[in-house]
Amino acid sequence: MESYCKFESALDILIGKWKPVILLQLINKGTMRFGELQKSIPDINKKMLTQQLRELEYNDIVHREVYNQIPPKVEYSISEYGKGLSSVLQVLNDWGVSHIEHMKKKP
Repeated sequence: MESYCKFESALDILIGKWKPVILLQLINKGTMRFGELQKSIPDINKKMLTQQLRELEYNDIVHREVYNQIPPKVEYSISEYGKGLSSVLQVLNDWGVSHIEHMKKKP
């Protein structure tokens, strides 16, 4: 039961349609501004992107850097702590690609 709870804790951080997509963008492309993230994920709306980024920031997976300038500039990146998820997310992404190919071949 205890190991299940630890697994559940990890899933709680990653659950959400957009969190893994956001994280893969930041892992693959590095630091991005909000607008760049939004353009790289065309189906996400501003409100959802904001919400998902806040949750990831709260869990110290994403780092948010605010620059004191006009117009305001905010950049997002994977935190040092969040970098531990890189290999997990890449494996999940690779499995997803394999699964799509598998389903195409299914009679």
